[in-house]
Amino acid sequence: MKIDAIDCRLLEKLQQNADIPVADLATELGLSQTSCWRRIQRLKEAGVITRNVALLDRNHANVSVTVFVAVRTSTHSQEWFDQFHATVQSITEVVELYRMSGDVDYLLRVVVPDIAAYDKVYKRLIAGTQLLDVSSSFAMEEIKFTTALPLTYVR
Repeated sequence: MKIDAIDCRLLEKLQQNADIPVADLATELGLSQTSCWRRIQRLKEAGVITRNVALLDRNHANVSVTVFVAVRTSTHSQEWFDQFHATVQSITEVVELYRMSGDVDYLLRVVVPDIAAYDKVYKRLIAGTQLLDVSSSFAMEEIKFTTALPLTYVR
């Protein structure tokens, strides 16, 4: 799908506030409401916009502690991965999971209210599958956090 400059501006606005009324968005972009709405629908149908969500304040949700968990395994079979994936999927405190290159096999981002809550998450993680090493790092300060993707590289 070809994304033009207007689509990029539209996506930037929607990444900042997906609740903005189409009429306001159209005015900001110099489009008619119908044209703006059609662009949004086209971006959704093409899979560029995957979903609209509400972002919650972590303090209000009582999960202000962020833990980055580095996991190493000595097993790389599909069966092991399926079990690991199922274990991680069942732990709601795990909000991100990445397969990594380098010394660490997987990196998880976990949000919890405190260290005691993380200890419970850790115990569920190690009970669910065989791991070689688990290393946890607690974030001391959140300096930058965004869900908005850069659109500089859109073709």
